[in-house]
Amino acid sequence: MRTRKSINELFTTFLQLDADRIIGWAIDPKLRRNLLNCQASLSQPEHSENFWICYWYKLWQIQQEGLAREHFSAYLQEPCYWAAYKIITNLSATQYTVSDCFQMVITSVDKILKGFKPNMGFNLNNYASAIFSNEIKEILRSHNEIDISTNWRLLRKLTQKRLVESLQNVGLSGETIQRYVLAWKCYQALYAPQHPTGTRQLSKPDDSTWIAIAQLYNSEHHTQLSQPGMECNPQTMEKWLVACAKAVREYFYPSMASLNAPRGNDDSGEYQDILPQLKQDSLMTEIIAQEELLERQSMQSQISNMLIAALNNLDEEAQKIIKLYYSQNLTQQQIAQQMGIKQYTISRKLAKAKDSLLLKLANWSKESLHISLNSLILNYINTVLEEWLKAYYSLSSSKLE
Repeated sequence: MRTRKSINELFTTFLQLDADRIIGWAIDPKLRRNLLNCQASLSQPEHSENFWICYWYKLWQIQQEGLAREHFSAYLQEPCYWAAYKIITNLSATQYTVSDCFQMVITSVDKILKGFKPNMGFNLNNYASAIFSNEIKEILRSHNEIDISTNWRLLRKLTQKRLVESLQNVGLSGETIQRYVLAWKCYQALYAPQHPTGTRQLSKPDDSTWIAIAQLYNSEHHTQLSQPGMECNPQTMEKWLVACAKAVREYFYPSMASLNAPRGNDDSGEYQDILPQLKQDSLMTEIIAQEELLERQSMQSQISNMLIAALNNLDEEAQKIIKLYYSQNLTQQQIAQQMGIKQYTISRKLAKAKDSLLLKLANWSKESLHISLNSLILNYINTVLEEWLKAYYSLSSSKLE
């Protein structure tokens, strides 16, 4: 894949994929015009990538559904693709392609922007790469469960909340959803297979079980439903539950629609053409963006210096383990063999070293940025630390080559 270098390319082009093959970069005319207009409105030409990240981020905070979001969607094409590529190429067997995963998570731009903390001075590409990877792994995990499970296993492990959300998603009425949920509850109450329920190949209930499910439904529907309706037979119970399973699969694995797809059979244009326009920003926003960029660069330098000092304070063995892990991408088992130490010892020492660094970074953030630490902030800081370690040791390795 050809790496984009100019600001115009970074914020206005999108990957073109044919299956898993990269064809090239497609320019979005609307985004290109918007970027040129913004550049023309500045008092001085600005070519810094970080400046434009800050510029669009400020606009996105004002109008989250505007063109600023689409500029970020263009900018994050590369980290999204490489996150998908690394995960899929490391899997021994999967039905999904790199293109599949790319399309599934590129829509997570809003999630990335909402979690990103530019005032902490960290790199958007690195943060996005970590989030895209986590999103892909979670989607593959959940899809694997859904795709492999039979309808009956899927309905056995389902929660009522997810079932209701899935039925609402396909547009069923409140009365129909009540009936389907009651049928599902009767199924849950009466279908107790002899073999372990953990198996994904759970078979369909036998005829006697279906009769019992229908009888329980008919005895409960007058008291449990606002609109009881007619009594139901076993065939209706099975039909409803199959519909429930189908709705759940559609809810967890929705079909994707491209912004470049036509809106109709005529020449009425593409979906992206109806995205709202952003107003030109003021000179004050430009000044604020430049000031914030300088503050962010200074803060990033402080954080790097603090983490480098924290690394140097680790004992020699811990420093060697963490260096082998991040600079050479060795597994814990490979490090153990190289150092002549048990794998569980490597795991314990690596975790302890990372915990020490996380504590240093968390305390620095609390004291310097005056932020309250909670689970969400700590998760974010941990993600940032992971990306910093990868970048730091990658840079150190390249200098030695």
